[in-house]
Amino acid sequence: MKSKLFTLSVLLLFSANTFAQNTKLTDYVDPRIGSEGLGRVFIGPSCPYGMVKPSPDCTPRPNSGWLPMPEQVDGFSQVHVSGTGGGPKYGNILVMPFGDGMDRTKHIDHRKYETIKLGYYTTQFQASGIQTEITTAPKASFYRFTYPKDSLKSLAIDAGFFLGESPVPDAREAQQFVGSEIEIISDREVIGYTRIRGGWNNGRAYTVYFYAETDKPFVNTATWKGDKITNEKFQYDSHQKTGALLRFNSSEEVVQLKVGISFLSSLKARQNAHSDIPHWSFETAHQQLLAQWENLLQRIEISPRTPEAQKRMFYTGLYHTMIMPVDRSGENPLWADNEPYYDDFYAIWDTYRTSSPLITLIDPKRETDIVRSLINIYKRDGYMPDARSGNCNGRTQGGSNAEIVIADAFVKGLEGIDYELGLQAMLKDATVCPGDRHEAEGRGGLIPYLELGYIPYGIPRAGNRTVEYSYCDYAIALVAKGLGKEDLYQHYLKQSGNWKNLWRDDYEHAGAKGFILPRDEKGNWLDEITFGKSNIQKPTFTYTPVTFEGPWYTPWWDMFFYEASSWEYSLSIPHDVPGLIEKCGGAEKFEARLDIFFDQGFFNVNNEPSFLSPCLYHWLGKPYRSSDRIHEIIAKNYNDGPIGLPGNDDSGAMSSWLAFHMMGLYPNAGQDYYLINTPLLEETIFRLDNGKTFKISTQGLSDKNRYIQSVTLNGETYPYSAIRHKDIVAGGELILKMGKKPSEWGKQLLLNEENEK
Repeated sequence: MKSKLFTLSVLLLFSANTFAQNTKLTDYVDPRIGSEGLGRVFIGPSCPYGMVKPSPDCTPRPNSGWLPMPEQVDGFSQVHVSGTGGGPKYGNILVMPFGDGMDRTKHIDHRKYETIKLGYYTTQFQASGIQTEITTAPKASFYRFTYPKDSLKSLAIDAGFFLGESPVPDAREAQQFVGSEIEIISDREVIGYTRIRGGWNNGRAYTVYFYAETDKPFVNTATWKGDKITNEKFQYDSHQKTGALLRFNSSEEVVQLKVGISFLSSLKARQNAHSDIPHWSFETAHQQLLAQWENLLQRIEISPRTPEAQKRMFYTGLYHTMIMPVDRSGENPLWADNEPYYDDFYAIWDTYRTSSPLITLIDPKRETDIVRSLINIYKRDGYMPDARSGNCNGRTQGGSNAEIVIADAFVKGLEGIDYELGLQAMLKDATVCPGDRHEAEGRGGLIPYLELGYIPYGIPRAGNRTVEYSYCDYAIALVAKGLGKEDLYQHYLKQSGNWKNLWRDDYEHAGAKGFILPRDEKGNWLDEITFGKSNIQKPTFTYTPVTFEGPWYTPWWDMFFYEASSWEYSLSIPHDVPGLIEKCGGAEKFEARLDIFFDQGFFNVNNEPSFLSPCLYHWLGKPYRSSDRIHEIIAKNYNDGPIGLPGNDDSGAMSSWLAFHMMGLYPNAGQDYYLINTPLLEETIFRLDNGKTFKISTQGLSDKNRYIQSVTLNGETYPYSAIRHKDIVAGGELILKMGKKPSEWGKQLLLNEENEK
């Protein structure tokens, strides 16, 4: 009997290992998660940080281009963003297969079905019956069109299409057409460009050049400019929309298309197409894309016993984190050097909190390149971006948050970065007013911030700018101290307390006392806010800690807080939580305040200012309460369906927040530690860039056993509720022993080196 059981165990183990070998992590990535609702993620194929992102464009409205069925499809453009709010950006170089005639007005069609997978998209149209399949390489997309038998086989290339078009000239956040050009250069090749300006960041004009090549020859062609179709082979740029119509032999059922993209020239687009996809095998291109993702996803391995839904949520979260920013090294039209160049920081205000720290763990060399790019943008363009798209800085939403990204890299020991130059870039933000460019870069309201210690009401986003500049100042202090610049350290450490200058101690709301509230330049607290500059009519509205947006006559962009309330921002002091607890009246009152915050609905799950808030119980010596809040938030707001994200994914911000908490870690960005929470995952293994591994194991984890009883790090008792980055990259194992009730573990948060002794 014993022998039979042993044989059965071996067979089961062999089967499990065989399954593990046959199952790839890319199988668990579902681009549909977060595609509907507020998530707005990009659903098409993308390489890691890939420049080209082809997908359907369902009218010019949505930011990502795609909308769920049965919305119509205008075509498939090559450049998109993921998870963004505000006005759209990109949607350039549209291609669309069609059948009837050479009339470009008939290209719009509806989907009969569609399939969305990692690195692959396909749909069939209702009217024409044409099937479109898409995959991609970093700088070139690959299409396979299958036409019905006995039908016309045509293809349109539209150089004038883009997302977010508005009939209002210079409409805020709308993209505006500048020019386009197209030329049919052989019976298989078309080149051209589109030039667009504006969009979410109200940026200067950017130009997307393209090279399109088919594997079958054209038998008939036409081009258009504006509303006129001609038999000309080219249409030069005269500030009108242009395009090409191509027909193939009626005997051809399958036509393949490569579209190379460049921000430099059509010849560079041609080179990108031929170097990225030097063949005509659609399957090979798709498998190469999957291999790139598999290599990255394997750097974090989770228990094979993890429920399937959690596997999909976790690995899709990693995937979303590594779609943006976009690697455009060698594609910078503004200057030439050997530094990495990244674009589509969309926006660092969103991504510095969780996306950048997650990339640092998964791919530190990539994060090094991203940070070097930020510093080089300062060197060449004058300021680091808080957001950047289309090779243009803009927009600042709060702080100059690239400073926190640099500090995060510095305290975590990323090598290959010129931190002295990085400190210069940080000091430029902190000392030089950007003037009328304040919406695009630098620190708006800097002069009163330095003179008064806060930004007075009347300057847009005065509240969150004051709070966020304080944290950015702390980031400067950390880097200055590490570089041995004691005077700078002391100056910016003191300045990092400026948030207290907007703290109104006597204000009470919903059972809590003390809030960050508006103050004028004379130091007066403002209960009634006057809007407008009229000397006759002075409409007012009452400002309270739950004011999120003002009346209709107050533009949301100019509110005291950006995308949050005082309840949220009054808890968003990540560099001085002990000081915050003191301002709130001590530990007992702070815990009561957190309970009010969550239980009465002041916590906003769909935006970044509240990202750290569920973990604040750690500073009270009660990490189990943080874990309870986190698990409740995830259960109510995240899932593995199309409406699986509770807010705009914002270039992976929402997804990376989830991924961290599933592992049981959470970064306090810009600082060198991670808070330890009860994980959702039974086991996580980091395969580190230095060849070592770090493992987080749980013993007895279940729905009932959800409280950490004790922790060991490499076999030694570990009493702290946070772990340093250096302890993770050193390799080893963190073991969490679980139980049914809260324990005494974690009463002390690891905050300084002395705690380790």
